[in-house]
Amino acid sequence: MIPESIQHYLHGQHVPFLRHWHPRAVTAQELAEALHVTGYRVAKSVIVQADQQPWICLIPATETLDLEKVREALGTREARLATEDEFAGRFPDCELGAEPPFGKLYGLPVAMDDSLGVAEDLLLRAGSHEEALEVSVEDFIGLEAPRTVALITERPAHAPPRHDLHP
Repeated sequence: MIPESIQHYLHGQHVPFLRHWHPRAVTAQELAEALHVTGYRVAKSVIVQADQQPWICLIPATETLDLEKVREALGTREARLATEDEFAGRFPDCELGAEPPFGKLYGLPVAMDDSLGVAEDLLLRAGSHEEALEVSVEDFIGLEAPRTVALITERPAHAPPRHDLHP
């Protein structure tokens, strides 16, 4: 279930959202499968440490975070994946691995991959492995004011082109 704090946060900021119940899904790709949508519609939160500052990086479920791009985009000397021990306490009302991208609620800055900006809406983890929420990209950007930059690993020239972000 989506924690009350997240629901109150969204309602308090007048951000409309849809709730999506689904069978337990741990990975973002499993979430897409459970919701019967392409992984390009699901955005996953990846927690990183950039010069000792934790950040939430939001990228498509189908993609891989490029830590060198994160370092460059954030202007830091180093960037690495945060360990569970480093971030679990920041999301006390959330299941481990289901961290939501609501940095203002949890006191963390947010960076969003620029490829997500072309979507109409985002399907997001919201503290639960059995429920997701959907918000418009416009509302998410208005709510979180994420730093929108290139964060994902580029696909090789022989890789298939990206699918449309909508089913």
